[in-house]
Order: sequence, then C-alpha cells, then structure tokens
Amino acid sequence: MAGNSFGQLFRITTFGESHGAAIGVIIDGCPPNVELDLEFIQSELDKRKPGQSKITTQRKESDTAQILSGIFEGKSTGTPIALVIPNEDQKSKDYDHNKDIFRPSHADYTYQSKYGIRDHRGGGRSSARETAARVAAGAIAKLFLKQKGVEVFAHVSSVGTITAPNIDPSDLNELLDIRESNIARCADPATAHEMIEFIDSVRKAGDTVGGKVSCIIRNCPVGLGEPVFDKLHADLGKAMLSINAVHGFEYGSGFEGSEMRGSEHNDIFQPSSNGKPVSTLTNFSGGIQGGIANGMDITFRVAFKPVATIMHNQNTVNKEGDAAEIKGKGRHDPCVVPRAVAIVEAMAALTIADHYLRQNAYL
Repeated sequence: MAGNSFGQLFRITTFGESHGAAIGVIIDGCPPNVELDLEFIQSELDKRKPGQSKITTQRKESDTAQILSGIFEGKSTGTPIALVIPNEDQKSKDYDHNKDIFRPSHADYTYQSKYGIRDHRGGGRSSARETAARVAAGAIAKLFLKQKGVEVFAHVSSVGTITAPNIDPSDLNELLDIRESNIARCADPATAHEMIEFIDSVRKAGDTVGGKVSCIIRNCPVGLGEPVFDKLHADLGKAMLSINAVHGFEYGSGFEGSEMRGSEHNDIFQPSSNGKPVSTLTNFSGGIQGGIANGMDITFRVAFKPVATIMHNQNTVNKEGDAAEIKGKGRHDPCVVPRAVAIVEAMAALTIADHYLRQNAYL
C-alpha cells in the first residue's frame, strides 16, 4: 500500500490499524530545538480521542502518546521523531457480522477489490483511528509554528442544516475557550447547544449526520506556496480531502464567489504604513493569491459526510456479489465533526510547516 506519507520537507508517515496493537507516526524533517511540550501534544490528542462525550463513539481509548526518538532534554534534535499510540479498547467481535459483507459507503468493497484482502475489524487501515497519529504529528507542527507566531484555529461551523453565525476572529484565544467549553466544539455557544441536542436526537434514532469545520490560519508569512502544481490552497485541499469522511473543501469565498462579480470580489490593497505590511480591505481570496500566501488570514471550510455505519437494516452485497442485508453494530460517532476539529487543525499545521521550510530553502 502506497500513499502513507504527507509533506516534502516536514514529512510524516503514519502506520497501524484500528484493531492492531498500535498506531503511530514517523516525523522526518522537524527542525531541531523545537520545545516538544508533551502536555500540549496529549491535550491535542484528547480533543480527537473517542469516548469523550455522549455525542461521540463510546470506544474508550486514552490515546496516550509515547515518543520513542528524536527528543533530548525536551527539545527536538532534528532526527526522525517516532511516536506510537497503543490501541487499548478494541472489540473486534463487533465486526464479525461484516466479515464477508460490504458495508454501504465504506471502504470495504474498494479495499477488497484493490488488494484482494481487507481487515474487516473496524476497517483496519481505512478507519479514522489512523488520524490520531496525524493529530500527534500536527501538534508538533503547531509547536514549530508557534515559534514563528503562526496560529491555527478551527471550529464546528455547521451540523446538518444548523449553521453558526460568522464569528469575530479578532481574538482566537477567546474563541478557543468558547469552543472547548462545549462538546460540539462550536465557537458560538447558542448554536453549540442546538447542535448538541440535534446530534443526540440523531444518535437515539440510530442514524448519523454530517457537518462542516471552518478554519483560520493567522500570521502566515507572505510567500508560502508554490505557484503551479503545489499551490498552497491545493496542498491544503489535498490535506483536508485525505481526512476520512471529507467530501468537500473550499477556501476564501469558495463556491459563493462564483456568484459574484469581479468588482465585488476583488480584494483591494491598502498601502503599508507605520511598519505594517500591505493588507486588503476584504479577504475573498482567503489569504492566498496565485497559490501563494498574501499575509492575510487563510480561511477555509471542510465538509464531512454522515458516518456510513447506521443502526438500521440496509441492503448490500457479499463477497460473492449476492444480495445481502446488514445492520450496524458496535460503537460509532453519530457525527464526526466535533472530533474532526483537531484533525483539521493538525493537517493545516502540517501543510503550513512544510511550506514554511520549503520557502526558507530559497534563502
């Protein structure tokens, strides 16, 4: 299986399966002398881990990260960082019923067709359990970016048809406090309450629902991004679309921009003054022009589909191609977006860290 690595200079390779002994990541290219705050890394993993509230899967994993290499006296050494997260609460018998049956909208059929073998226990490598390794690596990328003054913030901006109003992004620390005060991870308290009630009602009905995560990257240096095939927004899009259950990505004005005129959509430049850099009056470009960061906030949204496993009978086929019926069992999220916030931030941080190093390679 190819395609387990992401990034060029700040490069990660993840490994492990949902019901294997552990999952983990190798981080190659992290610069030396980055303060590897283990409490911060664990706090990022805690935001993604299962079993944290009534609206997430009840699988109980501590997601305790163990750093095996690449650290000395609390700092990165510049050598590969190996990090492992043991699996502690596998219930493989929950998946015995679909050993020879393909779950609708899962990777079962495509994995079996491509490789001629699949790990039916929780989906194996196709499980979102793999994303814990990304969050751990993303936490280290965040610590590197923190030294450069770059901030990454995401929150749940919609669940189903419930949409939060536009938030004031002037104080990301305040928004972080609001987001972490509710289990929906929405930065608007009133909308968060509505989301929680709705997700819980969907869970009780044995169904699932999708949603969106919105992200802001602040203080990104001007110039990040390569202007042809490795445009910054293209790499951010690849990063987000590589996350399980993601079905859409848009940055800046996104699809709504296609309904505007150029006279409405153009971001008018403001002259620099008092030592401040050039800025724009609006930010329909989402902080990226010509594939290169322009110094404004980078903004994008990520759409997640409903979880495919539902507690209803569904028609499907078995390995022989014959008609069959299946009903979900085990522990699953009724809505992935509250836990996906940490994953979106991690993949954004990994992308920016990689492009930061690539830009500095020019110097």
